[in-house]
Amino acid sequence: MQAELDRTDLRILRELQKDGRLPIVELAERVSLSATACQRRVRKLEDSGVIARYAAVLDPAALGQQVQAFVRVNIERQSKDTTLAFQDAVQKRPEVRACYVMTGELDYLLHVAVADLQAFAEFSMKVLIGLPGVKDVRSSLVLEAIKKDEGVRLP
Repeated sequence: MQAELDRTDLRILRELQKDGRLPIVELAERVSLSATACQRRVRKLEDSGVIARYAAVLDPAALGQQVQAFVRVNIERQSKDTTLAFQDAVQKRPEVRACYVMTGELDYLLHVAVADLQAFAEFSMKVLIGLPGVKDVRSSLVLEAIKKDEGVRLP
């Protein structure tokens, strides 16, 4: 169910997507509300699940994860047991930053971040191929990120 958001709610969300640590007083100033009214609206957005959580956005390269890749995975059979086993195994792998179930010619798309090409080779050839049900793996290394927007597009 989609939340009913007015123009002020959207302004609050835009500001918080830019800086989730923004003090409520400064946020209130930016959206032309009193601090109390702003706090009430933020709490309502949190309680309704529109604001799911607050987090720091980290730079993988600054933390030694120099190589990023998108990995397309097909599994042998799309049985419930196979898919659950694969998904469980992927969730336990720290190299996998994100995993998406896809339509079309691939079953899963993984975003992987590792220290270097050697680490990626080991992950691909020793770990990924051995995960439950994996039939085919195809990888594309990220050369450069042209656009990275961790936010959600707002109306």
